[in-house]
Formats: sequence, structure tokens, C-alpha cells
Amino acid sequence: MTLEETVNQQLNAAMKAQDKLRTETLRSIRSGIIEFKKSGVSREMNSEDELKLLNKLVKSRKESIELYKAANRNDMAEQEQKELDIIMEFLPKQMTYDEIKAELKKMIDEQNATQKDFGKIMQLAMKTLAGKVDGSKVQVILKELLS
Repeated sequence: MTLEETVNQQLNAAMKAQDKLRTETLRSIRSGIIEFKKSGVSREMNSEDELKLLNKLVKSRKESIELYKAANRNDMAEQEQKELDIIMEFLPKQMTYDEIKAELKKMIDEQNATQKDFGKIMQLAMKTLAGKVDGSKVQVILKELLS
């Protein structure tokens, strides 16, 4: 089942249950899907496109949470966190710190990488671990391993 089908199905269920927060969050995902379709891309949305869309929405929510916390608007930060939790349901299970570190060590060993190869390994890691990790976590762990 595609992301679009899953979102539409869950959106109908959320509307019937009158779950306002879930309905609004699912609508934001759906609007991203519609935007992709209208962007002129002459193909169906694939899993890579779905991950990009979801990661974009996750990043947006995380940035909003930080801004609201900085402005001492904890009520709004909580709202964004709840939306973030709903969006995360559609992403693959996120890797733990130790899992990320193990994968990066393996990549570094395979490539015989040094500190100069940071960009190369970072690019490889983001391609390989797409959707399962947060890029900022990968960056921190990779810097730690290469230094």
C-alpha cells in the first residue's frame, strides 16, 4: 500500500473519530503528496520520494518545536510534538545511537576513510540509511568517529 493510500485511509478514520489533531496532521501529509503530483514530475511517487516528503515534514516540526520552546510557548511546542509523533508513524523505525555508530564504523572501514573523507562518508551514510536516521545525529557521530 502506498503512502497516499495509507494516509487517505487513516484520514477517513480520523475524521470519523473526530480526532482533530490527527486529521490536520494527515491532511498536511496529503497536501505534500498532492503538491508532488502537481509539481510536473511525470512519474508516480516512489518510496524515496515518500521518505523525502516525510523527512521534510519531520524537520519542519522539529524546527517549530525549538522555536516555540525558545519563545516559551510550551503549549505550541506540545502540539508540534504530537504532530511529529503522528508523522513518525509513517517512517521506518529510527536507528539508535549504537546502531548508527556500528553502521558508520563499517562504512569507514570499508572505505578506509580518514578525516578528509568526511563528506564522502556522510553522503554514503545518508543514501544508505535514508529515512532511518536523522542527518544531524549521523553528522555528530561521524565527526566523533573520524577524529
